[in-house]
Amino acid sequence: MAKSQKPRDVPEGASVVATNRRARRNFDVLETLEVGLVLEGSEVKSLREGQVQIAESWARVDRGELWLHNLHISPYSHAAGSFRSDPDRVRKLLAHRREISRLGARVAQERLALVPLALYFSGGRAKLTLALARGRTHGDRRRDIAQRDADAEAARSMAAARRRRSRDR
Repeated sequence: MAKSQKPRDVPEGASVVATNRRARRNFDVLETLEVGLVLEGSEVKSLREGQVQIAESWARVDRGELWLHNLHISPYSHAAGSFRSDPDRVRKLLAHRREISRLGARVAQERLALVPLALYFSGGRAKLTLALARGRTHGDRRRDIAQRDADAEAARSMAAARRRRSRDR
C-alpha cells in the first residue's frame, strides 16, 4: 500500500507551502508546536508563490524570544528594489512566553534542537510547525530501517497465512 502524500505536520484546511522531509529522518521528534512568523509584505507574496527553502533552517531561543535562522525566502518577482527584503534574514517566531521559556529550558538541559517541520497558511496567516527534536546517529537510522523491514516482512507473512487459510476453507 502506498504511503499517504498528506503532510502529517499540517492541520486540516491549511495550504502547505513547504515541508522539511529530512527532519523526520535526521531527528527523533519529541514534541511539536505551531508558531507564527513575523514577515514583510513581499515575503508573504513569495511564500504564496512557494519560493521558500526550509530544509537547512533551525530555530533558537535568544533573550526570551524565538528566532528562525537559515530560512531562505526568495525576493518577490514583482517587488520594486526598495521593497525587497534580505532573503536570508533572521525571522522572529511568535509563541506564548511560557512556551518559549519551556522550550529554551529543555533545549539547554537536554541538548535538543528546534527544527521546523512545515510552513503553511492557516486562516490567511503564515504558520510554522516547530519540533523539539533529538538528533539521530547513523546507527539509529540503520536500526529504524531494519525495524521497518522486519515489520513489513511480518505483515507479508501474516497476509500470506490468512490467504492460505481462506483458500483452504
